[in-house]
Order: sequence, then C-alpha cells, then structure tokens
Amino acid sequence: MNPVSRLRSSSRTPFLQVVKTAVAVVAAVLLCELLIRGPFPTFAAIAALLVVQPSINQSFVKGLERSAGVLLGVVLATGVHLLLGDAVWIVLLVVVLAILLAWALRLTPTSATQVGISGMLVLTAGVVTPNYSADRILETVIGAVVALVVNALIVPPVLLEPAHLAVARLARDTAAAFERIAVGLTEGWDAERWHEALLQARALRQQHARTDAALTSARDSLTMNPRGGRHRTILERDVAVTEHLRVLVTRVTGMTRAVRDNTAPDLRADPMVGRIATEVARIGADVRRLGAQVESTRLTPGELAEGPEEPTVEHALTAPLEVVRPNSRHWVLIGALLEDVRRVREELLGEDD
Repeated sequence: MNPVSRLRSSSRTPFLQVVKTAVAVVAAVLLCELLIRGPFPTFAAIAALLVVQPSINQSFVKGLERSAGVLLGVVLATGVHLLLGDAVWIVLLVVVLAILLAWALRLTPTSATQVGISGMLVLTAGVVTPNYSADRILETVIGAVVALVVNALIVPPVLLEPAHLAVARLARDTAAAFERIAVGLTEGWDAERWHEALLQARALRQQHARTDAALTSARDSLTMNPRGGRHRTILERDVAVTEHLRVLVTRVTGMTRAVRDNTAPDLRADPMVGRIATEVARIGADVRRLGAQVESTRLTPGELAEGPEEPTVEHALTAPLEVVRPNSRHWVLIGALLEDVRRVREELLGEDD
C-alpha cells in the first residue's frame, strides 16, 4: 500500500462541519481581540479548531480536555520559569515534566498532549508572567466555549438515520437467515450448502456489532442536542428492537450450525422436519415485517407525548408443535430445533421462559 494514501481519509468531513469550524475560529479570535489586549490569540484559535466535533457531546468533552490540559501546562510552565529562569533546557524540562504529570494524573491522550504543548508555547511565545499565563488560559476557555456554542446553534448534527437504517437492515438479514433454514430443510441441502448458510449467519454477529456502534454514535449525537426530542424517541425504539435481534441472531446461528453438523439425506423425510421448516419460515416472515416497520417508522406529536413504544407486528406463528413419535436417528437435532423455535417464539412475543 502506498504510504501517502494513509494521509487521506476514506470519507470527507461534512462540509457543514468545515464551515462551523471556520466560523468558530474567526469568532473566537475576534472575541479575544475585544476582551484581551495582547498578541494574536493563538490558544483561542487552536481550541476552536479542536473543539468543533461531529456531535455536541464530543465538543463538550474536547473542550474540557483542552481546557484542563492548557491549565496544567500553563501553570507548570509559569511555575518552572519563575523558579529556574529562562533557558532552552528549561523548555525541555517543562516538556518532560508535563509528560510525567499527565502520566501520573492518568489524563486522556488529548489532555496529556495539551499539557506539554501549552507549556512549551508559553515559554517560547514571550515574557512569562502570571497575567500572561492567565490570559492564555482565558483564551483557551473562550475558544472552547465559542466552538461549543457554534456547534450547538448551527444545525447541530443528528446521526440517527444511519443507525435507524442499520437496524432495519439487520432485521431483514436476520429474517433471510431464518428463511434459508426453512428452504434448506425443505429442499434437503447437503453439508456444503449448509456451511455457506452458516457463514452468512455468522456474519450477522459483525453486522449486529456495527449496528450497535451506529446506535452509540446516534446516542452521542443526541446528547446535549436541542434537536434531540423526537429523535430520542425513535432511538429508544431502535435500541429495543436491536436487543431483540441480538437474541435472534444468536438463535439463527445456532440453528444453522446444528443442521450443518447433523444433516443427512433422509432428514427431510421426517414429517416433523417439514413442520419445523414451516414454523421457521413464519419466523422469518415475522422478523421481516419487524424490519419493514422499523424502516417506515414515523412519529406524530401524539406519539411523542405518550412516549416510546416498541414496534409490534402481526405474528404468523401457529400453536406449539407436538412430537408424537421421536425420530430414532435425528431426534437430537429435531429436539434442538424445536427448542430453538420455542425460544425464538417467546422472544418475538415478549414472553418469559
């Protein structure tokens, strides 16, 4: 791989975030020029550049980390300068002390890096005095606050749609996994085709993990977000559906593996296997309808007032199956599939064991 390609991201930063960053930097610098008479407010500009993040919550956290790092770095540099004077080795000493201080306090990487950078900038920018140090801290706070306000006022980001679509897609793919079991039991697939089905079922685990990550990003984007009311209700529904799908993904993977490990040419000849296939197909239909309902979810003001409710579907499942005479050869597999069907049915209907 070309090392230069690592300099480029796989996707662009949203242009709106670029605009908000530019607005925050300009506003922070102008505000510091009005409030603080002195050199160019470098600390304010840097804070504004770093604090504008994809979500308001991330901006708030970055602002805290940045301010804490600057405070420690400036105080450390000022104290060492007043004690030991001004020399090149003093700057190196402050950087080393900043690294050790950040390690001792277990600071986050952002704060830890900022301690050393702030201390170095203070010592190399000019005459160090208590007033000079206080102004640099004030600059940082102003830059962070301005960036947070700009991020909150100019179309605060909401990352719900990608998560919402990911939940619907996971439901559809989980339904397809159940439907593959039904088709395979009906047609009498061989071990090789069942192995392919198992690989597809196992891939649902990574897909569920990605869906969880998307929901986490959506939740983060709604924290401290003034636009979050309606979206939080949808997010709570999506989280509830995803928790149900977690159980279904585990079940469908186990069922597929059980059939792959125990399949035989005469398996589909058992009447109970055909009935199980019918029930599994109905499960797939239920899960598919659940995904369609999630994807088409739209809230009205009345629904918002009542609070979030989990999506519900008309269930196609019939009465529990009864085995009159167990198969002497495949009774273990048939029993395992029946138990999985029962547990999946309870999950879909919201029943307890």
